[in-house]
Amino acid sequence: MYEDVFSARLSELREAKKVSAREMSLSIGQNESYINRIENGKAFPSMQGFFYICEYLGVTPEEFFNEHSADPLRKRLLCERLERLSPAQFALVEELVRQLLREA
Repeated sequence: MYEDVFSARLSELREAKKVSAREMSLSIGQNESYINRIENGKAFPSMQGFFYICEYLGVTPEEFFNEHSADPLRKRLLCERLERLSPAQFALVEELVRQLLREA
């Protein structure tokens, strides 16, 4: 059960990064079918392998397992940018988000 969730999340985050399973496998120092085998439920990474996967994807382990977060890296970068806004700018962004959520 957890393997299916893990595999699906890995695929989702990899596709969001717009990288092939082969390219990702080679980039983290594995054979070319490594990520494909994990995504197809034929293999499961070691803990060290999992950390390499997270690092490559630019997510923390917590973000990896937060399946309600479609694009965790993008959200984290947005939060970092929000911290640099002045209080007045932040208030404008906050109001914009409120209005967008009302319309959704």
